[in-house]
Amino acid sequence: MNKKDRRIREKEKRSFRQALHQELREHRSSFLIFYVLRLLVLLALVRQLMRGDYQSAFFCILTYVMLYIPSWVQVRLHIDLPPALEIIILCFIFAAEILGEVNAFYVRIPGWDTMLHTINGFLAAAVGFSLVVLLNDDPRLTFHLSPLFLALVAFCFSMTIGVLWEFFEFSMDMLIGVDMQKDTVVHVINSVTLDPANSNAVVSLPDITQVSVNGTDLGLGGYLDIGLIDTMKDLLVNFAGAVVFSVIGYFYAVNQGRRKSLAEQFVPRKKTGDRDYLELAREENGLPPVGETE
Repeated sequence: MNKKDRRIREKEKRSFRQALHQELREHRSSFLIFYVLRLLVLLALVRQLMRGDYQSAFFCILTYVMLYIPSWVQVRLHIDLPPALEIIILCFIFAAEILGEVNAFYVRIPGWDTMLHTINGFLAAAVGFSLVVLLNDDPRLTFHLSPLFLALVAFCFSMTIGVLWEFFEFSMDMLIGVDMQKDTVVHVINSVTLDPANSNAVVSLPDITQVSVNGTDLGLGGYLDIGLIDTMKDLLVNFAGAVVFSVIGYFYAVNQGRRKSLAEQFVPRKKTGDRDYLELAREENGLPPVGETE
């Protein structure tokens, strides 16, 4: 890389940092939430390091980086996230990593995992819907998509994200030996595997109150289901969240934004010239617009 290319590269990096700085402070409400959550993450990181819990410290560092993702996306993709959507994303990251993983809310608070998967279904549908809306609003394209198709894409996108996440949880459990697919205590087993005649007849074991493994009583008062029920529950609440936003998105698309809608709080828009901080920063640093060469 010659000297000129290095200077250009440095200008590009400086422009992106300036744009990110401006983006973080664009909306006062989301910046306040970002600042508070970042401070809490740093405090949690110090606490985990003092305790010698380096796995939790890693989650803290990961969360700290992830808190910048909404602003990074806005700068890089030249879009505006509504403050409500940005705040929910930030709180979701904090709730999943710091509260859920570091502070064990997944185990200590019943329904914590269910709540987050429901929100994830809703947010993923919003992302899928927004991607198609942004593409459909591109003046270079001539096709127009029906509201029903937009809602269907949002729903399918959300369910795909949910399934891929369950694949990830299963892979981590099998390959690394963690317990991302939380287990469930059940008191009834219905299985054809227990049929000694191998006739595909279902054998039921009701009222299970005690299970021993290698001669040791698990002390759970029932049989331990390893992840299946948790996975199906997660997909079910993801389905519910996806359906809710898909319905909201459908009516938003039908009205084409002419009426006030809840969906407006979750649908990104393309940046206007006066709020495209990356282009403004590049211009200030003597760089051509993105996509153009000097």
